[in-house]
Amino acid sequence: MKAIGYLNSLEITQQNSLVDIELPVPTPTGRDILVKVEAISVNPVDTKIRANVAPEDEQYKILGWDVVGEVVDAGDQSQFYKKGDKVWYAGDLTRPGANSEYHLVDERIVGRKPSSIANAEAAAFPLTAITAWELLFDRLGLQQNTTMQPDNQSNKPKERILVIGAAGGVGSILVQLAAQLTNATVIGTASRPESRQWVTDLGADHVIDHRLPLSQELKRIGIDQVSHVISLNATDQHFDEIVESLEPQGKIALIDDPQTPLDIMKLKVKAISLHWEFMYTRSMFNTHDIEKQHELLNSVADLIDAGKIKTTLGENYGRINADNLKRAHATLENGQTIGKIVLEGF
Repeated sequence: MKAIGYLNSLEITQQNSLVDIELPVPTPTGRDILVKVEAISVNPVDTKIRANVAPEDEQYKILGWDVVGEVVDAGDQSQFYKKGDKVWYAGDLTRPGANSEYHLVDERIVGRKPSSIANAEAAAFPLTAITAWELLFDRLGLQQNTTMQPDNQSNKPKERILVIGAAGGVGSILVQLAAQLTNATVIGTASRPESRQWVTDLGADHVIDHRLPLSQELKRIGIDQVSHVISLNATDQHFDEIVESLEPQGKIALIDDPQTPLDIMKLKVKAISLHWEFMYTRSMFNTHDIEKQHELLNSVADLIDAGKIKTTLGENYGRINADNLKRAHATLENGQTIGKIVLEGF
């Protein structure tokens, strides 16, 4: 089968940073399923691993953790899927990625592909949807508005969520999920006119500029403090303003890798709690609740098919090959993306 991998961690501008290769087609066992890969998206985690993680045993390392495809075979303990099923998922960092024609994955972290959208549109979702869902409902413990109870019938003040980096991949789905599934006021940050419009179109109640002090920007729109901050990038640069902007007993969740240590003692006086989201934790440690990713992906598929969530596809870079993947890595490393970069077909 065709695949794209690397033998040495190199700058993306280097010729062999990613190369086209041929590998044998794997065979599923246990609860694994074998998926024919039809579309993928590229995430910052791909670039970080390529730049920092050397392959083992002189074997090519295969990246790629966002997949839409068709089940072509299943292990003897498979319960959820059969040949011909259309699926989507974000995979497992401890196993080979999906920049290949065929891919093995544990079915417990796989969901059904939404039937109402094309493969390329669907490929933009899994990793970011899982991350966003877990941030909102597992890490921060926000309540879904299943009862749609009016605010005036609740003794609890309306929650106010500040999303730093709302125009990126995770932010683009998180803003939609928060707007659709919670009763919170959603404030996103974005700096460029096109990214500000993107966040507004996704359903944010307000958009502020993260190039300016966050606390001042919040006051500009009439909000003194927020109950939750979700920081998707540059957390260390915004940390003091995050603490300033959070109300007492507020919560902060982050996903990035701060370049300088965070002084968490600054959280004590306000009794602010800090939560770290890493969507691969369940698959890496085979946690008791690993099937929650299967369930939440199906829930997101239902929202999409109901017309409540739209794709976060930014650009389609064409066929899945080394040249197009190198271009995608370079774009991500420049930090100027809006939505997700998708590749489709071999």
